[in-house]
Amino acid sequence: MLALFDLDDTLLDRRAGLEAWACEFSRMRQLSTKAESDICARLRERASPEDFVDLREMFGLSDDPGDLWREYVDGVARSVCCFPGVPEGLDALRRAGWRLGLATNGAADIQRAKLETTGLAPLFDGISVSGEVGARKPERRLFEAAAAECGVALSASGWMIGDNPETDMEGARAAGLRTLWVANGREWTDVLREPDVMVPGIVEAIEVLQGIKV
Repeated sequence: MLALFDLDDTLLDRRAGLEAWACEFSRMRQLSTKAESDICARLRERASPEDFVDLREMFGLSDDPGDLWREYVDGVARSVCCFPGVPEGLDALRRAGWRLGLATNGAADIQRAKLETTGLAPLFDGISVSGEVGARKPERRLFEAAAAECGVALSASGWMIGDNPETDMEGARAAGLRTLWVANGREWTDVLREPDVMVPGIVEAIEVLQGIKV
């Protein structure tokens, strides 16, 4: 049985990692608290090298934008942490016979760096990053690539576990996957069709999968 996971704010606490990095970045450059907040707001949903061209001008920094991007990659990768129970839960699923894949949006260098520093990379049978595939969730092509990396055809069905209603849940449903939504303290929006299963956090999501016969 195939289980595809989202990365940011599903397995990893990206928000806390970003805030920790932005605090340190702003302190080192003597930027204001508002600047720190503005940086987080700009990078909260997604980040790319182009963002640092604008941030450099916005705050009058002398650094090369490419250097700023590399500083972000290294700093956020060091700052993010797995949610409690994630490595152990993924390992248990693999031992139970699940094929585990990662389907994540983002630039390849930052997503790969986070996977390496947190030690999650070896726990997956396949990893697909939108920056490498050339397609972003909710596009079907990223789900297909993730399944293929696991040696499984998407047509064989499976589950998608993620926190984003549009990119993870709607995209996965359209791709023929069952959907497991990690709420992380939020309520489901009435606009979208509800996922197959809703849980408070990733530990509960893993428990749901453990109860499914592979």
